[in-house]
Amino acid sequence: MVLAQDTCYRALLARDARFDGTFFVGVSTTGIYCRPICPARTPRKDRCAFFVRAAEAEHAGYRACFRCRPEVAPSAGVVASVDKTSALAMRAAQRIDEGALSGESLDVLAEELGVTSRHLRRVMDKELGVSPLAYAQTRRLALAKQLMTDARLKLSDVALSAGHQSIRRFNSEFRERFGCSPRESKLGARTPHSSDHIEVRLDHRPPYDWESWLEFLRVRAVPEVEHVDGSSYTRALAVGNVSGTVTIRKGSRKGSLQAQVSLSLAPVLPMLVSRIRALTDSDARPDLIAKVFAKDPEARTMLRERPGLRVPGTLDPFEAALRAVLAQQVSVRAARTLGERLVRRFGRTLGLPDASPVRRLFPDADALSKVPAEELREIGLPLARAKALLTIAEAFRSGHVPLTSSLSVETQIERLLALPGMGPFTARVIAMRALHWPDAFPSSDLLVLRATGTRTAAAAEARTRHLAPFRATYVMHVWRRAAEGDA
Repeated sequence: MVLAQDTCYRALLARDARFDGTFFVGVSTTGIYCRPICPARTPRKDRCAFFVRAAEAEHAGYRACFRCRPEVAPSAGVVASVDKTSALAMRAAQRIDEGALSGESLDVLAEELGVTSRHLRRVMDKELGVSPLAYAQTRRLALAKQLMTDARLKLSDVALSAGHQSIRRFNSEFRERFGCSPRESKLGARTPHSSDHIEVRLDHRPPYDWESWLEFLRVRAVPEVEHVDGSSYTRALAVGNVSGTVTIRKGSRKGSLQAQVSLSLAPVLPMLVSRIRALTDSDARPDLIAKVFAKDPEARTMLRERPGLRVPGTLDPFEAALRAVLAQQVSVRAARTLGERLVRRFGRTLGLPDASPVRRLFPDADALSKVPAEELREIGLPLARAKALLTIAEAFRSGHVPLTSSLSVETQIERLLALPGMGPFTARVIAMRALHWPDAFPSSDLLVLRATGTRTAAAAEARTRHLAPFRATYVMHVWRRAAEGDA
């Protein structure tokens, strides 16, 4: 991506929040790089170097600003159209953000993405300006710096949570980047708190319709797995062999959210932070959405009614796929009831006190794939839908449909559609929430057909083509209107 230097500098002068996370500025006189919203005095243009990603700025020798904190900035968000090379680089970057190179080799990641490690290095260097390993190191250190600032953990817990395989490796990478050990830095010199949780700050671009996001999750919350009160969302979660709880609320700073994560989930924190950003849609680009929606009078009206409406993702892609199947041909309330029965019958308990509002886990793919279809039917499912649950469980367990960025969204939708009992509506709802695809468009949805004034999915597709690549946001507006009409 080539940056327009004049545009970047004007955004920097205006401290324009629309550009937050879309570029970073390195200042030659200080050796520091900042977000465009940094409150520090604006440098002269001839002293500025602009970078698409923080990793590029650090690769060029700049250090992160302690005032605007680039490590908590939202990402650049969706790119309307990219070629295969750019798409591969973006998928690789996403997998690295999730911790793919923490504890596994570049060869493993390359194989997962279906390329050679040599080709992956070449693509990332061309598209991102850094090697995969350098990008991974930047992401680890950025998360470590964030945790040292916000979470006030012991340094050994910081190292583990940020994806370092040992405290020795953490010390080595930190000293190489900052010229001192973590303990010698002004962040490491702070006295850590004794805590059973990790605080994570997530910044976003305004506006953000927090109430609508929370309400969407409230009406779908499965009892004992999820809990929504007036100000927060809490859920129980297992990732691999670790489990715990996650609570998300509005942050104390304007334009931020705050996540509280059980310390037991520290080994998977990089992946979890990435999923929290997807769940909260923290990387959305309201400016680009407004520009696209301006082409359509009705979409423009929807946006005026609810600016900042977000597309909720998920913390557990497999669970989102299960719930999409459970929701086939039933109401939101009925789908939640089926989810509750599924969890009570086949899920595990978390081992928290009975008074805790969340203490159960959705069944994982390994456990569910072993359940006979007849037994699944006992929660109130038709046989065909019970078999569809088992099919998606096996597809996920085997990696045929991984529900990650290791495969393109298009490929995964094709594979979903090839599964028995999986229609276009369900596949695209899975793409919307589990894969967080911004252009996911369940065109056969009755509410969508009514909103577009069409009778067929093909006609709805044609009617909304100009709203790409943000048709998932359009669908959220359609659903929101319908929900408010029913209230």
